[in-house]
Amino acid sequence: MTERVVLAYSGGLDTSVAIGWIAEETGAEVIAVAVDVGQGGEDLDVIRKRALACGAVEAEVADAKDEFADEYCLPAIKANALYMDRYPLVSALSRPTIVKHLVAAAKKHGAGIVAHGCTGKGNDQVRFEAGIQALGPDLKCIAPVRDYAMTRDKAIAFCEAKNLPIATTKKSPYSIDQNVFGRAVETGFLEDIWNAPIEDIYEYTSNPATPREPDEVVISFKEGVPVAIDGRPVTVLQAIQQLNERAGAQGIGRIDMVEDRLVGIKSREVYEAPGAIALITAHQELENVTVERELARYKRQVEQRWGELVYDGLWFSPLKRALDGFINEANQHVTGDIRMTLHGGRAVVTGRKSEESLYDFNLATYDTGDTFDQSKAQGFIDIFALSAKIAAKRDLS
Repeated sequence: MTERVVLAYSGGLDTSVAIGWIAEETGAEVIAVAVDVGQGGEDLDVIRKRALACGAVEAEVADAKDEFADEYCLPAIKANALYMDRYPLVSALSRPTIVKHLVAAAKKHGAGIVAHGCTGKGNDQVRFEAGIQALGPDLKCIAPVRDYAMTRDKAIAFCEAKNLPIATTKKSPYSIDQNVFGRAVETGFLEDIWNAPIEDIYEYTSNPATPREPDEVVISFKEGVPVAIDGRPVTVLQAIQQLNERAGAQGIGRIDMVEDRLVGIKSREVYEAPGAIALITAHQELENVTVERELARYKRQVEQRWGELVYDGLWFSPLKRALDGFINEANQHVTGDIRMTLHGGRAVVTGRKSEESLYDFNLATYDTGDTFDQSKAQGFIDIFALSAKIAAKRDLS
């Protein structure tokens, strides 16, 4: 029986060439799998037909936008997930979504190998292959760019020699990855970390310095899930899409950072994630109102570790799964409304309202009606500081 390879297919030059390249290098039949996570671009049926025209024996396409939003972006919102306190895991979240479809296709078509188009120096190769191994431990992985030195000039030559139905236009100077949760831009002149980004690299966001009227929005959550925008019910996908548009129009969600890649190098990345940043900002503030102090403190530690696991490609790991349970439990009272002003590149919270609120006006107020018994404060301080006081007497003697 002829070996079969499932290929993560984008419809672009590199993965289109990879179909024939893999067939020649391995003698295997190639099944192309394209997954729509809101990256935009060509119609899925066009992509499917191109894969077949480039030599795939089968081609599958999946509209996974709602799946991506509900099962991958939503947990990140509940976790307030920001790698290195800034990056909302735009690319890292999409990889396990795609992996799930690749492994399902491999099982369906009897393939023993899964292929992807990643290089050997990035995070994505790890994310794809660690995920594939977690869901299909018997599957092997190959990466033509990394394993067979399929450089771009070789890919163009292969495309022209085989007369493949895809344009070999000049490559963009940037490496771009995008989905509904955000957009990542790297390489080109950005590799010199002294160079400032230029407006031309941005698509999801407008220039925040351009004068415009502020936009006020109310985001409603139920148990950590965004369920309405300005009182109108939304799905998670719709919440992200609407806030991409509204926050993006105000220049919100631009991130320029040097980050620590899993493979050990530092890399300059420019992200734009307007919807993600607006939703995480609102969710964080609603947690401030509804989550008890010690739980909130501990959750911040969990959030950091959760983000690191996802960034490192361990979405399907036992620890990540266990932390999901904690995060869902911590979100059970995160219900209410957050009012925000979107303007000048910032999403600023201006109002909070929740029936699950732990904020007690009568305890917080300094005016008449204050119910906080200040007479108990001195005794509390004496006991709270006692161990430090005893140690100080010893150390100062």
